[in-house]
Amino acid sequence: MTKNKHRLLTGALLILMFSLIIYLEQVIKPTDAAAMLLTVLKKSSVYALVAVSMNLLNGFTGLFSLGQAGFMLLGAYTYAIFTIPLADRAFVYQYYNCVVNFSFPEALGNLMGGFGALLGVFIAIILAGLVAAAAAWLIGLPVLRLRSDYLAIATLGFAEIIRAVFQWGKLGPVTNAANPLKNYIRLNFFQLHIGGASVNLSTSASVLIATICIGLIVLLVNSSYGRAFKAIREDEIAAEAMGVSLYRHKQLAFCISSFFAGVGGAMLAMFANTVQANNFKAAMTYEILLIVVLGGIGSISGSCISALLFIFSSEWWLRGLDSGNFLGISAPLVFRNGFRLVVFSLIIMIVVLFFRRGIMGDKELPYVAGRLWGMLRALPGKARRKAGEPNG
Repeated sequence: MTKNKHRLLTGALLILMFSLIIYLEQVIKPTDAAAMLLTVLKKSSVYALVAVSMNLLNGFTGLFSLGQAGFMLLGAYTYAIFTIPLADRAFVYQYYNCVVNFSFPEALGNLMGGFGALLGVFIAIILAGLVAAAAAWLIGLPVLRLRSDYLAIATLGFAEIIRAVFQWGKLGPVTNAANPLKNYIRLNFFQLHIGGASVNLSTSASVLIATICIGLIVLLVNSSYGRAFKAIREDEIAAEAMGVSLYRHKQLAFCISSFFAGVGGAMLAMFANTVQANNFKAAMTYEILLIVVLGGIGSISGSCISALLFIFSSEWWLRGLDSGNFLGISAPLVFRNGFRLVVFSLIIMIVVLFFRRGIMGDKELPYVAGRLWGMLRALPGKARRKAGEPNG
C-alpha cells in the first residue's frame, strides 16, 4: 500500500467508526445492558490519549517519566475550576471563599449563546493542557538533566507532591482542598436539540477529542522534531554530534507530553462526577505505563489498542468474576470479589510472555495493514503455483 492509500483507508475507518458510535449512542438506552459499552468507550478514549502522550516521552524520546498522574491532576482541576457555574460555586466551595469567580462556558455563553458555551468548554480544555505544560517546563528545568531511574523517581515524586499540595487547606479557596469539585460541565453537555428530539453526542465527543489530539501527536512524531526525539532515544551522543540540542528537545517532548496529559485529565474530569486529588495516585500512572508496555513502546497504534483492551477487560468483560456469575457459570465460591484482578493479572502475564515487545512492537496499524494486504494479494498466485506443481 502507498501512503495515499494508507491515508484514505485511515480516513474511511475513522468516518465509519464515528458513524457507528453516533448510531450506537442513539439506539442504546441508559437502562440497556449494552450501555456499559458507551461508558467504557469514553474512558478508553481518555486512557488512549494519556497512554499515547506517555509513549511520546518514554517510547519515542527515551525519557522514563512517571509523572503522568500529576499532570492529569493539574488538567482535571484547571478544567473543573473554570467550568463551574457562578451560581454553584458557593455550594461547591462551601467551606472556603472561592477566589476564582469566572467560568469560560458561562461567560462566552452569555455573549454568543450555545456556540459560546461550547467554545468556552474547549478553551477550558486547552487551558488545562497549558497549565500542565507550564508545570512540566518548571519541573523540567532541574529534572531533565537526570537520566533513566533518577528521572522516573523525580517525576513520580513531583506527582505525589502535587497531589498533597492540592489537598492543602491553605489552597482551599482555589482547589477546595480535600473536598471534591463538582457541578462542572461534563460529557452530557454535548447534545444537539433538533426539533423536539435530543441527540446525545457525549461518547462521540470524547472519542473525537482524543482522536484529534492523537492525530496531532502522530504529525509531531513524523516531523523533523519527531526524528530528533527518536535520535535522542537511540543515541544521545550521536544525536548531539548531528546538531540536535538534547536539553531543548527533551524539554519540548516533556512539555508536549504533559500538555496532552493535562487534556486527558480534563477529559477524565468530564467523564467522572467529581474531581478529587486523592484519585490521582501513583497507581494511575502505573496503569498507563502498563498500557504503553502492553501495546508496544514506540507504537501509537499499540497504545490505543492496548487502552481499549485494558479498559474493556477491567471495567466490563471480567466484571462477572467479582459477582459470582461469569459467562453463564454460577460459582459464588470461586467467582468472588477480587478474583477479576487475579485473572486479569494472568492475562497480562500471558501477553507479556508471548508478545515480548508488546502487541504491536514498534509498528503501526498502516504498516500491519499493508503487510496483510500484500499477503492476501499473494495468495492467488501461490495457489496457482501450487496447483501447477506436478505430483511427486
